Amino acid sequence: MTPRLRKGRCCQPFSGDTFYKPRAVPLAALEIVDLGQDELEAMRLCDFEELDQEQAAQKMNISRGTIQRLLYSGRKKIIDVITNAKALKIIGGEHIVPPPRCSPGRSRRWRSRGRI
Repeated sequence: MTPRLRKGRCCQPFSGDTFYKPRAVPLAALEIVDLGQDELEAMRLCDFEELDQEQAAQKMNISRGTIQRLLYSGRKKIIDVITNAKALKIIGGEHIVPPPRCSPGRSRRWRSRGRI
C-alpha cells in the first residue's frame, strides 16, 4: 500500500541562507536539524506577518489543523537548535508549490488527476 500524496502547500520562494550553525563550532561536531520550507512559511505568516492561523491556512492552501501542526513542529525545532547548539538546515520538498501555481481551494494533486 502506497502512502497518500501530500497536498501542495503554497510557499513564498525562499532565497535566504539554507544552513545555520553556531559560531566557532565545526560542522562535523554538530547534529543537523531539518526545518521544512512549509514549517518556515507557516511561522513567517503567523509570527512575522501576524496573520491568524485561518488566514495563514488559506494563503498556503491547507487546513488550519495542518498550520497548527507546522507551527508546533517548526517552533520546536528552532528552540531545539538554539538551546542545544545544533545546526539548522532549511529543506524544501515536492509538495512545495510557488504562489503563481497556487489557487485557493485547489490542490495540485487533484488537478493532476483531472478531478477539478
